[in-house]
Amino acid sequence: MAELKDLTKRSESYSQWYNDLVLKADLAEQSPVRGCMVIKPYGYAIWEKMQRILDDKFKENGISNAYFPLLIPKSFLSREAEHVEGFAKECAVVTHYRLKNAEDGSGIIVDPAAKLEEEMIIRPTSETIIWSTFKNWIQSYRDLPLRVNQWANVMRWEMRTRLFLRTAEFLWQEGHTAHATREEAEEEAQTMLHVYNDFANNYMALPVIMGVKSANERFAGALDTYTIEGLMQDGKALQCGTSHFLGRNFAKAFNVQFVNKENNLESVWATSWGVSTRLMGALIMTHSDDNGLVLPPALAPIQVVIVPIYKNQEQLNTIDSKVAELTAELKSLGISVKYDNADNRRPGFKFADYELKGVPVRLVLGARDLDNGTIEVMRRDTLEKETRPIEGICQYVQGLLDDIQKNLHKKALDMRIANTRSVDTYEEFKTEIEKGGFILAHWDGTPETEELIKNDTKATIRCIPYGDFDQTPGTCMVTGKPSARRVLFARAY
Repeated sequence: MAELKDLTKRSESYSQWYNDLVLKADLAEQSPVRGCMVIKPYGYAIWEKMQRILDDKFKENGISNAYFPLLIPKSFLSREAEHVEGFAKECAVVTHYRLKNAEDGSGIIVDPAAKLEEEMIIRPTSETIIWSTFKNWIQSYRDLPLRVNQWANVMRWEMRTRLFLRTAEFLWQEGHTAHATREEAEEEAQTMLHVYNDFANNYMALPVIMGVKSANERFAGALDTYTIEGLMQDGKALQCGTSHFLGRNFAKAFNVQFVNKENNLESVWATSWGVSTRLMGALIMTHSDDNGLVLPPALAPIQVVIVPIYKNQEQLNTIDSKVAELTAELKSLGISVKYDNADNRRPGFKFADYELKGVPVRLVLGARDLDNGTIEVMRRDTLEKETRPIEGICQYVQGLLDDIQKNLHKKALDMRIANTRSVDTYEEFKTEIEKGGFILAHWDGTPETEELIKNDTKATIRCIPYGDFDQTPGTCMVTGKPSARRVLFARAY
């Protein structure tokens, strides 16, 4: 039990606390392949819930799933210059197609005679391979819009990695759509951004800020990148999802044209959009505490755990019988429940373990409770315990799960609001950015000023935010030149 609770405190080292938590809560671990991770069953169960919810939302929006090759011919990447430049330093390259035994018996070597005529890139993202395919699927305006999504893994070579937040290989979904008009494509990009915003707020209990990226920060090859940005407990921002309006860049690069209603040939308009297992990192860092993981009920693999307290088999049999009734009723309400009556772990160990794993509600039932018609209830978000009548407990738990979901969102929103500040001068900005959080400040709109701020302070423009943010014109805090409105700065993961 000591090992389960032996977490570094956030106040001592937020980074170490995060690493400890990922490992001790059985979410993931380092793999033998440098920079890659093993997602363990409990961590993958959370990702599966995210995946299932998002997949349903995509399908509600008319998106179909497909699958495209892992390997991309190098020449495909070369066709869109800005795109290849954006990913060139992160690409893993396949150069040979065969191994053989070394003649001196020293082991397996790459067969030099098996060199590929053209090198293959392990996909860092799939725009190029998908647009080469779309060329075959699109001939007429009747083939549009074409809207597909792919659940896949991608490879972006990383030397400094961190479980879930930045790994060389990670899991994600990438949506790719083709449209007859610019307006349709831009609307699609915005629609998917709002799907991500809804998922973050209502399922992850993460109050993100929506906005558009600056030119320096947009996706390589996009005309506009829209983003949702979250604020973690340590005051750093995390980009949680992006949606890109690609214009006609990829359509022109791969000659994807259609005959319009006027019988003229024109290039299609495109979008792409995606979220990844980075959302797991966002979930951990938004809600968890010094006792371990805290999961919003909407994404918890186990929403309720029931632990029995007993002295002998006879008591356990009686408790088992009552718990069978409770479990059936909870499941009928759509609540996932686990009854842990294993006899190889003491109750105290179980309490610590489920607390560490972030199970939202714990019910404890003993022989004395049964006699009294009561049951102990603990909620993970506040660690509050109470004794309740066992009659009607399932409906009470259902309401409690809703309350926990709302409370986690409110707590995260209150934290974000308390750590979002406006500044007017560059000196003030440099002082405030050291404290962490979101800073709203005026910027003259030039990449040069943006780069200067980044080099000076390690802060980047997270987005030009939508919503109820100050949109009054002013003057740039650095150059004094006119600024259309305040933008959102932060140091980020």
